[in-house]
Amino acid sequence: QAQLVESGGGFVQAGGSLRLSCAASGRFFSTDTMGWFRQAPGKAREFVAAISYRSSMTHYADSVKGRFTISRDNAKNTVYLQMKSLKPEDTAVYYCAAALGWGIPAEMVVPTRWLTWGQGTQVTVSS
Repeated sequence: QAQLVESGGGFVQAGGSLRLSCAASGRFFSTDTMGWFRQAPGKAREFVAAISYRSSMTHYADSVKGRFTISRDNAKNTVYLQMKSLKPEDTAVYYCAAALGWGIPAEMVVPTRWLTWGQGTQVTVSS
């Protein structure tokens, strides 16, 4: 059974930075596509970023492109989300997720495409 555990969330002022981490265990992490989603109160869960298992491909939501960077360290079974120039609208619970293989962008943004989820970590950005 795969497990994903997020950390690194917190409270930050607009314009600040945070780095989220997601530690994976229980399966062959290095063969999984990894991603981040977020969910704000009253809103649907939305795709943020994804990275292929060899880090050769990444995909970002337009809303975070140029501000967020996804990366992974397969030796540590960990995926990261570096967030810069944070905005109040980035406030949400951020979830780490794992999927088998890479797909077209239209597939990657759909939550049901992802098989394993973490419990989430809260990010709050004040104005």
